[in-house]
Amino acid sequence: MDIRFPRPSVTLGTAAMLVVATATVVLTGSGAASAASVTFTPVADTYVQSDTASTNYGTSTQVVVDNSPARRMFLRFTVSGVSGTVTGAKLRLRTISGNSGSDAGGTFRRMSNTTWSETGTTWSNQPAIDGATFGSLGAVSGNTWYEVDVTSAVTGNGTYSFGATSTSGDGAYYDTRESGADAPQLVVTTGTTTPPPSGDPVFVGVGDIANSGSGDSATATLLDSVPGTVFTTGDNVYDNGTAAEFNSYYEPTWGRHKARTRPSPGNHDYNTSGASGYYSYFGAQAGPSGRGYYSFDLGNWHIVSLNSNISMSAGSTQEQWLRADLAASSKPCTLAYWHHPLFTSSSNHAPSTSTRPLYQALYDYNADVVVWGHNHVYERFGPMNPSGGYDASRGMRSFVAGMGGASHYSFGTIQPNSEARNSSAYGVLKFTLHSGTYDWQFVPVAGQTYNDSGTGACH
Repeated sequence: MDIRFPRPSVTLGTAAMLVVATATVVLTGSGAASAASVTFTPVADTYVQSDTASTNYGTSTQVVVDNSPARRMFLRFTVSGVSGTVTGAKLRLRTISGNSGSDAGGTFRRMSNTTWSETGTTWSNQPAIDGATFGSLGAVSGNTWYEVDVTSAVTGNGTYSFGATSTSGDGAYYDTRESGADAPQLVVTTGTTTPPPSGDPVFVGVGDIANSGSGDSATATLLDSVPGTVFTTGDNVYDNGTAAEFNSYYEPTWGRHKARTRPSPGNHDYNTSGASGYYSYFGAQAGPSGRGYYSFDLGNWHIVSLNSNISMSAGSTQEQWLRADLAASSKPCTLAYWHHPLFTSSSNHAPSTSTRPLYQALYDYNADVVVWGHNHVYERFGPMNPSGGYDASRGMRSFVAGMGGASHYSFGTIQPNSEARNSSAYGVLKFTLHSGTYDWQFVPVAGQTYNDSGTGACH
């Protein structure tokens, strides 16, 4: 994949570090296009403490590893419904928000005992942490997710126990299954999902995604079984785009697809000054920090991610960059995406006419598809020119894709050339990009039935 930025230099965001078998690696999340992942939460977790030998901590909202006093933690997962060969397994833990962290996050091992009692285990009767060592976490910060590779232990469906200890007197504290969305996770990856038979690239995503609700979890689960490159149409996290919100809401759900995600920012991401939480979280994948527009190629397609939160006027830096980028592209098909829609029928946010210069530049260079978010609905428009007139020969087909997890909006006056609409289903918008055509499909989350699909041709 060839990625083009406005400048050759980019600023990498801060990433959590994971120490495994004495090697330090950066957490990047899962993103293999040929893999499917299923996430499990613990069926039991607790810790024990040496100076309170008869006390059980099974209902605590934290598990701890420490050496002063000695504290050991235990987690048990039941893996079910997994088919195919397991190609990866990661134990994911989030440090609690009310602690500054530790110089040692613990050493993790497999356990042979899978029947210990969450509400009955104490220091006096604790099970042995007697299996192979997976690795050790180095220094950990508060309110951050960390991963341990446990692939060697997880072979398929079954029950698995993991234990952790520490040689440091500075304790590391992690959230438990009583913590809801911040509960530990076991992410099991299999090689059961295959690319489309044609081998043509898949481009899939949505906007208006992560908050304290469950919609983002459902759409992230959809992505587990859809290969390809993931896009976002802004408002990645609510309400204010803070680093803490990215860690608490986005990271446990869509975060597992971060490595294959090409985002765009929304106005809620910019509620934090300069969208610093957004740029820090996505790093180089979001383009140069503070700019947020970039391009890349997928197969026969040129893809452009734009930023509707900064100047878009004719002659602006972004608009001039876009024209130069489109002029330099040799690909016959072009798709662009950003947050604020030029055309929309939702009653919550009116059309953003300030985006028209971007649409005009794309139209001038014969682009084919535009995707937006901002309104929490799904809407598809027929091909239109920059004035909103139907244009079968050169017009771009556009989509409002804001059904990623935030609460739904409603429709008002239906705008000309609106061809399909839904305001009740969460889902993702999937494109299959052929050499001179494209297929689109609205894919609903489990339990919902709305669908929209079709095929279009490049100009």
